Amino acid sequence: MTDLVAELRLLREEVSSLVKTIPGPVASVSLRVGDCALEIAWERSGTAAAAPRPETRDEPDDLIDDGVRTVVAPLVGTFYVAPEPGAAPFVRPGDRVEAGQAVGIVEAMKLMNQVASEWSGEVVEVAVADGQPVEFEQVLVRVKADQS
Repeated sequence: MTDLVAELRLLREEVSSLVKTIPGPVASVSLRVGDCALEIAWERSGTAAAAPRPETRDEPDDLIDDGVRTVVAPLVGTFYVAPEPGAAPFVRPGDRVEAGQAVGIVEAMKLMNQVASEWSGEVVEVAVADGQPVEFEQVLVRVKADQS
């Protein structure tokens, strides 16, 4: 039992250290020891924390009057359009998405972070090619949101 407590303490310290190095506020962390898994979810803020960079969100979504909303990278990493090589992409232009549905993955530090749409609507663009590096808040997917 003492070994288990020590291992859990070490795991907690490692996760704590990892979370402190990740940009943006973390909403939740999930761990699974069997077959090793770690999921981190970030809180979404209304505005970007840093000055806009090329191909990043350049204005708050509520100022865009055509109903197109952007799904942005929650962290720096590599963007993947599919859950694994050779699989069908999460979304394509013309697909319908629901709020909370995965639209891609950003890999950072060997961790796969699913990126979900915040809006229900139609995908109008996947702005980043598969396997391309992305920056924090870079636009990944554009969704024409349903009218509420």
